[in-house]
Amino acid sequence: MRESLDVCRLDKWLWMARFFKTRSLATEAVSGGKVHVNKQRVKPSKDVKIGTVLEIHKEGFEWIVTVAGIPKQRVSAKEAALLYEESIESLEIRKKQIEIRREERQFLGFQKPEHKPNKKNRQLIHQFKRADEL
Repeated sequence: MRESLDVCRLDKWLWMARFFKTRSLATEAVSGGKVHVNKQRVKPSKDVKIGTVLEIHKEGFEWIVTVAGIPKQRVSAKEAALLYEESIESLEIRKKQIEIRREERQFLGFQKPEHKPNKKNRQLIHQFKRADEL
């Protein structure tokens, strides 16, 4: 791994560790109370150090991780996975949540569409939605 720093802003670390696609999404999550540091709500500018415990809530899932590294810049996904250590309880809970979602989809009969709608189909969908609004 590349050189690392001692401290880093929370929103920047979340982005570098690939929990969020953009830094602004990470900032919104922290401001919205979706990320807690040592079980306390904080601001996006909060400094995180190695050993800091984070609780991250995203898309119905929860991660409880300990910061293991702080890089100088954003790294590849493989290296990003080395920036934190996830607790065993968190991993087990998330696996159960994934299994529950899978069962719900099967029970409700959810299926992925065979293909994306083409231009003509999209126009028909928009016409249908506009007619419904009137």
